Amino acid sequence: MYFDDYKDTSVYTTDSGLSKRFKWRIRYYGNDLSYIMLEKKEKVEGRCHKKSCEITVDEYNQIISGDLTDLIFETEKKLIKELAVDMLIHNYKPKVIIDYERIAFVEEITNVRITFDMKISASYELESFLDGDYQSFYVLPSGLNVLEVKFDDILPSYIRNIVESYDFKQGSFSKYYYARKIVDCYMR
Repeated sequence: MYFDDYKDTSVYTTDSGLSKRFKWRIRYYGNDLSYIMLEKKEKVEGRCHKKSCEITVDEYNQIISGDLTDLIFETEKKLIKELAVDMLIHNYKPKVIIDYERIAFVEEITNVRITFDMKISASYELESFLDGDYQSFYVLPSGLNVLEVKFDDILPSYIRNIVESYDFKQGSFSKYYYARKIVDCYMR
């Protein structure tokens, strides 16, 4: 589940390609609600950085309900406090659910992560986020998937050679941006 402010700043900063931007999201994997993560994904000059903390279902419910004043004083988690402040001051709210299947590979020595994201879909039925029972719309045409190659400092030449040997189209792709475009079309 991704958040945005009342001006849809995350949509517009992504669309304009601003070199410094961020997004708030809450995620979990499969049906496992014992591991819910709050994340702030930041991009500065093309480099990504992610801050995250685990949250409970109760903390999730407080965030979603807007019961933030008590939460700010009850929690020791700095990231929850930061989101709560953004929600109170800039009116950040949940905007879209993004769901997809991922196959991931990790080259542990240099921490290269290669992911294939498939069946990327979006939903505006935010109240059903935790139970997973929501109608969704595919973001990309059937058969079109997203391959990401993420690395910290060095992309080993043998991985670069493999990626370059295929006819991939390199580009920027924001699941959030395209999900919002799809969902906004269906909500009109």
